[in-house]
Amino acid sequence: MTIAERIADKVLSVDFTDLPDQAVHWSKLGILDTIAVTLAGAPEECTRLLLATPGVADAPGPCRILGTDRRTSALDACLVNGTASHALDYDDVNNFLGGHPSAMLVPPLLAIAEMPRVSGQVSGRDAIAAYVAGFELETQLGRAVNYHHYEKGWHPTVTLGIFGTVATSARLLGLDRQRTATALAMAVSLASGVKANFGTMTKPLHVGQAVRNGLFATLLARDGFTANLDAFEEKQGFFEVFNGTGTYEPERIFDGWGAPFEVMGEGPGLKQHPCCGSTHAAIDCAAAIRRDHGVPIDQVTKIEVLTNPRRLPHTDNPNPRGGLEGKFSMQYVVARALADGLTGLAQFEDDAVNDPAMRPLMATVVTGVHPEMGLDSQNHFGAEVTVTTVDGEAISHRINNRVCRGPSDPMSEEEFTAKVTDCVTRVLPERNASALMQQMMDLDALGSLSALGDLLETSNQPVRAAGD
Repeated sequence: MTIAERIADKVLSVDFTDLPDQAVHWSKLGILDTIAVTLAGAPEECTRLLLATPGVADAPGPCRILGTDRRTSALDACLVNGTASHALDYDDVNNFLGGHPSAMLVPPLLAIAEMPRVSGQVSGRDAIAAYVAGFELETQLGRAVNYHHYEKGWHPTVTLGIFGTVATSARLLGLDRQRTATALAMAVSLASGVKANFGTMTKPLHVGQAVRNGLFATLLARDGFTANLDAFEEKQGFFEVFNGTGTYEPERIFDGWGAPFEVMGEGPGLKQHPCCGSTHAAIDCAAAIRRDHGVPIDQVTKIEVLTNPRRLPHTDNPNPRGGLEGKFSMQYVVARALADGLTGLAQFEDDAVNDPAMRPLMATVVTGVHPEMGLDSQNHFGAEVTVTTVDGEAISHRINNRVCRGPSDPMSEEEFTAKVTDCVTRVLPERNASALMQQMMDLDALGSLSALGDLLETSNQPVRAAGD
């Protein structure tokens, strides 16, 4: 069999009844987290500009654009909701993928559930199993091609995540092995996205376009469109073109598949801070120093941030101009955490990042590679922050490895509730956030995923629980 066919077999073999409770639990959290950050991204400028572009979301259809009162086709809903899901860079991450897994999975789940030929037929259990299958494929592909793929400059969220979109979509649309393999092979030609556009609106657009392309490939394959099933392994196929000879191991896709499922291993690394995951360990170090030592910021002469070298190329930005660049500035986020003790959505508004009062503190931040967190280290997402004061005192805090907040280091219920509420209430009433959290925790009992829709759009109608 070709690699595409072998992947299709794995994707279609996932059965909800075989999933451990932990896999179900973290799937619910991952889906809920992604819906919340998508709602929060709905009013962002990149989403608004996309919606104002002629030809985008103009097609009539039943699929909701989250956080609005608009509906459109499934493909356009994926484009807009996918972009919104990544607009704030608040969506989850995974180290093996080297990117953001759930943003590529949840928009097609929601869109397909509202398509005319499928509407009412996608249950909560169907959604969870499809999510697990897509998550597994993304991360197993990451094991096969990273870290060369990431360091070469590809944006793995989309160049690998598009296959997760196909996996999720193929299951919900009822494709057989051959047509699923065809969709995967077609997606090889539709994958794109380079890291040079990090820190701009094009980065979240990568996600929207890739989610749309993944569903597009699946719909075409369902109806008989063809592709070369050798598209992964041929000499001008995915592995050679995107990586190159000697930099990938295809068998790693299949080794250990589902043993355990990745969604419950490192799993969805839920973001507690709405900025690049490469900065989170440093943020938490700075916040801990503030909490434990109460250092007045006017007494700070130097802030040293040492981390893994993979964390620096896209975050070493001493002069961010606006909220998007602030999300990718180690200097800004560490200074802000030391000053405020938190980095929430408000801290990444343009005015906050451009606050003149922050600039002197940012100027004291220096970055470098930690001697114990090199490329070969297991501490891929570690950091150590040292704050030096005017009297010469040096205060340090170190976190060895924090891939955001996943199964090994979960947020508390209060922390996660605060994040979801903060996100949802950017566009919807707080009662929607409460009802959404309640419904998502019972997702495996939900008869139809489309029933969630009334909680996700602006409306003058009273909020009701899905299924009422």
